[in-house]
Amino acid sequence: MIADHIIFLDGEAIVLDKPAGLPVDAPRDRSPSVESMLDELTFGFHRLPQPVHRIDRDTSGCLLLARNPGAMKRFGQTFEGGLVTKRYLAILDGVPDEGEGLVDLALAKVSTREEGWRMVGDPEGKAARTHWRVVETKDGRALVEFRPETGRTHQLRVHAATGLGIPIVGDPVYGRGGPAMMLHAANLTMPRANKPPVEAAAKLPPRFAHLGFTDAESAAG
Repeated sequence: MIADHIIFLDGEAIVLDKPAGLPVDAPRDRSPSVESMLDELTFGFHRLPQPVHRIDRDTSGCLLLARNPGAMKRFGQTFEGGLVTKRYLAILDGVPDEGEGLVDLALAKVSTREEGWRMVGDPEGKAARTHWRVVETKDGRALVEFRPETGRTHQLRVHAATGLGIPIVGDPVYGRGGPAMMLHAANLTMPRANKPPVEAAAKLPPRFAHLGFTDAESAAG
């Protein structure tokens, strides 16, 4: 049940630890999605909660939902104002030369008949900035913390593959693909004017342990 994945809940917000492989929006084939399960998350409210933002199907971790229209509007404004702190963990298919840095690479969407659409670095695109730091290395791979300043589509995936020159393990579009993409939304913090902030932490999922990265402190931030 999707309710088993709740890691934060109060009168106006829900944060899910979304499983990898579960899309947020309902796909055309009507396979399971967060959207198709919203009726399991009402907890006595008449309205369905709504996702405030999106994370990719193959990315796991913190997904914020608003429980009423007023909260949805406020949360959306907070996101648009750049006031939400998001922290991701990823396993890269290699080790960066430096221990930390900033990728400042504008992004644009391109489409081809052969490959479909993807995001690419483009000076004329939308501004995108990501702070990164190596947390741990093992067997020629690196566990990296990403703290994005912006929230562009596929931002971290392109910034890893193009900005750092090392794709995320398992990325089917910007990397070599594989059984699972190693990108996880580990933490989300959102300030609120008249209430305590929304703060949620999603532990590293088992697929990270399969590659030897199990540090609980890394997931806690």
